[in-house]
Formats: sequence, C-alpha cells, structure tokens
Amino acid sequence: MAAEFTIDIVSDVVCPWCAIGFRQLELAAGSMGDAVSIGVRWHPFELAPGMPPEGMNIADYMRERYGATPEQGASSRSRITDIGRSIGLDFRYSPESRMYNTRAAHRLLAWAGKQGGQTPLKLALFDAFFRQQRNVSDRAVLLDAAEAAGLSRESAAAALDDRDYERQVDAELAYWQDQNITGVPAFLINGKYMVPGAQDPETWVRLLNRVIEKEGLAA
Repeated sequence: MAAEFTIDIVSDVVCPWCAIGFRQLELAAGSMGDAVSIGVRWHPFELAPGMPPEGMNIADYMRERYGATPEQGASSRSRITDIGRSIGLDFRYSPESRMYNTRAAHRLLAWAGKQGGQTPLKLALFDAFFRQQRNVSDRAVLLDAAEAAGLSRESAAAALDDRDYERQVDAELAYWQDQNITGVPAFLINGKYMVPGAQDPETWVRLLNRVIEKEGLAA
C-alpha cells in the first residue's frame, strides 16, 4: 500500500526554480515507484506584483530587484538552463527575455484547481513562459495554456472575468505571507513539514522516507 502525500506548493509561474523544484519532486516520486502516492496543490506567489502589462526585460528586472549586473544575470540564467536540460526542462532565455505580471495566471490556476486540472495548467504555463518565451499576463496566452492543459477555453475565459478567483488569490497570497513564505518554491508536506527551495531528487527521497517513518505511513 502506497504512502499517501499531499504536497502544497507555493510558487510563481515565472520562477525557474519552481519549475526545477517540481520536476525534481516528480523524479523522486518516480524513483520510489508504488511506495508513494502524491497529490499536489498549487498556491500563488508573485515575484513581480507591480509589473506593468508589457513586462520588463529580464536583465533590467534582475538589476532592479537583486542588484545583479548583466554578466551575473546571464551567468545565473546559463546555470538554470544547464540544470533544466539535465532533468528534461527546456529554458530558452535570450537577451530579449522578459518578466511579466502573473496575477491573472494565478486566477486561472485557482479555477483549474476546481476542475482537477491545476498541475497540467501549471506545467503549460511554465512551458509558455520558459520554452515559448510568451507573455503569461496576456489573455490569449493564458487561454492557449488552458487549452494545452486539456481545459475548456471558454470556461477559462469566464474564469478570468470572475472576481471570486481574484478574491481567492488575494486570500491565499495573504495566508502564505502570514506563514512567512518570502521565497519560492516552498513545499508543505501533509500540512506539517515545510521544505524550502528546489531540492534534488535524492534529497526528496530522503525527506519522503523520513516522513513515512515519522508518521507511520508505510504499509
């Protein structure tokens, strides 16, 4: 009998370490085979909440937010690209890459969570931003991602106009801020164990086995 886990992931769709961290969790779970069953719930975090609709060149963003020089930013993105390639992720940064506001994307993810399609949508949004280099604040891009995730384009359009999802995102952002989440990704295992950052698959296996032992989840 598999040990069952619910993992809440606080993340942003423009955060490369969030994509990497989830992929490494997937690899860990795959290596454990039938020993574990993992359900994921995604929660919002905004890296650039004040970003205008047209976004900002990523080098300018890195300089303003982190004080990174162009060379430092380029080196960081090269490292991310290499790590991504090693685990099957395709980051296609260029000098023209931009950062975007993600509030609308989080509204759509809140809706997708009620359709049973949250993870497929999250992965489609990662793909749109990191591989396709598209503007994930743009309505058409969001609807394309919903369609790519197997969700109804028409229902997704209605969800983007539904103020209830805006209120849900506001409430979740406030909640996780109260939980002292100041960086992402952040993973919460079974509502008890917080794991910050993108952990490698071997670390995930150790962590999950530790929880299995501590909680008596093994068959």
